[in-house]
Amino acid sequence: MADHSPAMPVELGAEMDYPEHEKSYRLFLGLAKYGTLHILAVLIAMACAFFAGFGFFSSLIVFILISAIGIYMLRSAPAHVA
Repeated sequence: MADHSPAMPVELGAEMDYPEHEKSYRLFLGLAKYGTLHILAVLIAMACAFFAGFGFFSSLIVFILISAIGIYMLRSAPAHVA
């Protein structure tokens, strides 16, 4: 068996896989953005159904519209805002 343990502790400068860290971070940010968007869309659609009396299909349309507009806005937004 090959020994894959680092030669020294990470704190002292062991080799890191930075591209993999950046890939994981971008995935996390994407999941956070789009997950938050869809949770917000579900909550607004539920409020329309329960409190405004929209019904199921009208609330489903509200959910789809909010999701589509939100996805468009998130994709067209600049990656880094200063």
